[in-house]
Amino acid sequence: MSKTTEPPATSSVPKPLPNPSTGSANPSASLQALWGYLQPALDHIVRSPTNNASKAPAIEVSYHMGIHTAVYNYFTSQSDTASATPPPPSIPFTRPDRANASGTDLYEQLDRYYADVAREIFLGTPHDDANLIHYLVPCFSRYSAGGQSVNRLLNYVNRHYVKRAVDEDKGWLRLVDVLDAVAKSIHEDANREKIQKRLRERRSEELKKWGYADGGSPEMLAQAEAGAEAASPPDRVVPLNSLAHRQFRIEVIDPLLAIPKAKKGKKRKPPANSEKSPMPKGRLARAVKELLEGEGGNVDERRRIAGELAILLRTVGIRVDHPLRKKLDKYVEPSVV
Repeated sequence: MSKTTEPPATSSVPKPLPNPSTGSANPSASLQALWGYLQPALDHIVRSPTNNASKAPAIEVSYHMGIHTAVYNYFTSQSDTASATPPPPSIPFTRPDRANASGTDLYEQLDRYYADVAREIFLGTPHDDANLIHYLVPCFSRYSAGGQSVNRLLNYVNRHYVKRAVDEDKGWLRLVDVLDAVAKSIHEDANREKIQKRLRERRSEELKKWGYADGGSPEMLAQAEAGAEAASPPDRVVPLNSLAHRQFRIEVIDPLLAIPKAKKGKKRKPPANSEKSPMPKGRLARAVKELLEGEGGNVDERRRIAGELAILLRTVGIRVDHPLRKKLDKYVEPSVV
């Protein structure tokens, strides 16, 4: 009997994507033209299958530079025509009410793109709870690596649009969010410097809810702010990396955390002498329970997966006091999360 020979293993790491030919077309002529030039790179970076989930596929240097130039030229042309009459609603890829805000249309297009990718991940979730976390963790690792790569690729959007929007009080924490609390601690004769100091203190108080401590390192501050950005409502302007994580929370994690509504006439009484809550749980909560309390399996591997899920929840903006985060944080070593 001859021995079956298995085909040699092949690498699934995609080659760097070359710069597509645009002919005489100008990629910065309109959002539609710019998006047509950008999307192949985004799909390659975010969607391409790879055997290294922690590192996004690359694009060639010429394509990278071409994207930077096209985005720069597009923003510049928008700024030059900011006072022009907004285009009619019939033109695709435009928002007439936002036309004068340079970069808003591209930012919103990226937001929709991440929502579509995250929704695809959600639609691919396995039906059984036992495999849910094993699917979710590597999918998020791949998605997050892609988001970080796009964040670097389109950093001009962060520097030109996001920074300006935050300066205009459109960021994750707005003046109206803290105004009441700040007003109570400010006297009528307080000067501008005192008000600004109190606002900074209030911001620091918010960041402490995301793991920041007074005197913490810049890395700790950045991590806390990224969590707060990902947890913010969709109308808040945040850096592109946090934008990707926020959509993962909205499209994937929030539905998995949702508690199913009980059917009418099907109320169940808790078992006699049972300390367990009869309340229904969301899919992710059931999957975590099976992961942490299931029989058999390697304890170290179980703790590793639980730690990665805890990091996932923190990264996408699930608050530290959420029951599922508290359960995971208690199970894994503190140094992991």
